[in-house]
Order: sequence, then structure tokens, then C-alpha cells
Amino acid sequence: MRLVTLLASGLLPLATLLATPALATSFNTGDVQSHGDWHSLSLTLGEERHVRAIEQHSYADSVLSVNATPGACARPWLEIRVALDDVQARSTTWDRVPVDLLVDRDGIHSGEGAFITERGDDGFYVRLSMPDTDALLDDMRHGETLRLRIHRAPEDYWFMTFSLDGANQAFTRMNRLCETPAESPKDNAPTGKPTRASSATG
Repeated sequence: MRLVTLLASGLLPLATLLATPALATSFNTGDVQSHGDWHSLSLTLGEERHVRAIEQHSYADSVLSVNATPGACARPWLEIRVALDDVQARSTTWDRVPVDLLVDRDGIHSGEGAFITERGDDGFYVRLSMPDTDALLDDMRHGETLRLRIHRAPEDYWFMTFSLDGANQAFTRMNRLCETPAESPKDNAPTGKPTRASSATG
């Protein structure tokens, strides 16, 4: 898939996504488990920890994620990440637009999407704010297909479709990971697998 999104600075092409999705900051991934077209995993960086359920099956360059943070497990959020051609020079929120989400042929969930880029990151993020996230996630647990309509401008829509095969199992495990205390690293040794390659000097 290749899309073009109109931002304040002009046309921003959407290109190929890295194999391992990450938050805007590079985190270590762990506890990765497959659930149909979804995966569940944990992300850690020092004492900071998040958990995530992701669908990266439907598009080569885009990932839909449901995210939660231990201590605030009851307040998950949804986000779409699409890879860009270039690493971005600015951290900014470009726009906030209406979004509509439809699970199968049930009722429409309407909310807002924030268009975000982060300095040093090659991702374009759409952070979704929904009035009733729990109701949306419950529909996703029992559905087959999630359809999104993002209102980029009047009569200018960006459509995306994601599989929900395995979403129920991924959400259940994500919640379990969120509520399970993380093990403390022993002897200050590095743990986890970096989401991006890095070099070390001795």
C-alpha cells in the first residue's frame, strides 16, 4: 500500500514499514506471542514499560496497535503507524481530524485522530481518541474486520481495513501482561531484544 497524506508542510508520502514496530522512542521488545493475524508483546526501556497488541498483517507499511501501560491498564489507546520515506526532523502534531471506525456491519464508533511525527523517527502516527474505547475493543474482540475512515479534509477520506483474526486472544494476553509485574533485571545486565540495531563501544 502507498498513500499520500496532506500535512501542513505539503505532501508527505507513506512508504515501507520496518519489520518490528516500535514506539517513537526505541524500546526493547519481549514476551512476543502470535495470535492469528495479531501479536501481543511488551516494550521496556529502563523502568518504563508498556504492553501492546498489534496487527501488521494487512499492510506491508502500516501497523494498528492497541497499547496500555502498567498502572493504567484500564485506559488503553489505539494508534496507527505508517512508515515514511524519510526520518522526520520535527516532533509535532500536524492536525486533529474526525475518524470513524466500523467493526463488520455493526454501529460506527466516531472519534478523533491526531496526526503526529517524532524527531528522529521515520513513522507517521495517527493517535486515536475514542469516546468509548472499551466498547470499541469489545466489538473488535468479536468481529472479523475493522474498517477506518479518516477525514483528512472535507470530502477527502483515507480508508484502511484491518483483520481482527486473533484480536480477542491478543487483547486478553495484553491485559494479562499489563497486570503482571515485570521481573527486575539481575546484576544490571542488559535484557531484551532491541527494536533497532545499535552499536556499543568498550
